[in-house]
Amino acid sequence: MDGLKEIAVIWSAETLRAIRSARTLVLLGLYAMACLAVLLFVTLLSGGSRVQPGATPDLEQLPGVIENVFKVNLFFLPIYVTLMGFDQISGEVGTRSIRYVTLRARLSSLLLGKFLVQTTLLVGLVLIIDVGIILYARYAFPNLTLMAMALNLVKVWLATLVFSLSYVALTTLCSSLFRASGLSLVFNFCLVFAFLLMELAGRYYEGRSILGYLRFLTPSYYSTGLFSQDLADMGRSGLIYLSFTLLFLGGAYGVLRSRDL
Repeated sequence: MDGLKEIAVIWSAETLRAIRSARTLVLLGLYAMACLAVLLFVTLLSGGSRVQPGATPDLEQLPGVIENVFKVNLFFLPIYVTLMGFDQISGEVGTRSIRYVTLRARLSSLLLGKFLVQTTLLVGLVLIIDVGIILYARYAFPNLTLMAMALNLVKVWLATLVFSLSYVALTTLCSSLFRASGLSLVFNFCLVFAFLLMELAGRYYEGRSILGYLRFLTPSYYSTGLFSQDLADMGRSGLIYLSFTLLFLGGAYGVLRSRDL
């Protein structure tokens, strides 16, 4: 119970501070502009922004154009998550202020509290963007019912959240490795792009070389399962992302336990 209280105190204090930060507003604006650019690009490729009534055959499913927008937006999320939390641990390790916190709270409580802060910000900011895209879907596809809008909003929001949690944990790990926030940021970006290259190489060499198995080591490879209509595929992808999240958080805890704070 004491551990939960420590996590709650760290989470509430850090979240209030982060909400008031200019960085949060700037990142929201940047992510919103990136999503708008993707929406316009995908709409132009589809041949128009507004669809005539009757063009949506299945009112319970998200139109393919809108679903593609969400899928493409996943490409930007790891970058957004990195910019949001690269200094969550290193910022305090570098200034030694983490010592004062660990005198009053467990190291695990500090780590989970910081992780939950970034998760809370991500949940709120992504929800704002997702609501905007779903409202656009209602405009572009008039036959989309309110129930379908609500169900699809929950689906894409949860899929985006599950996808992002592994990258939040990765950012926590990278932030734990270095005292300098700049190094954490650079290393985090290197890992994100390394995962991207591994996935591309794995897809290219799939069935032709052992390098094809590299795709299974990257979190983004399993993102398509999160949007599947098959509940088994969704659940399997969700468990894989949970495994990545626990792996990265466990690594961050091990790093902090082994270093002189």
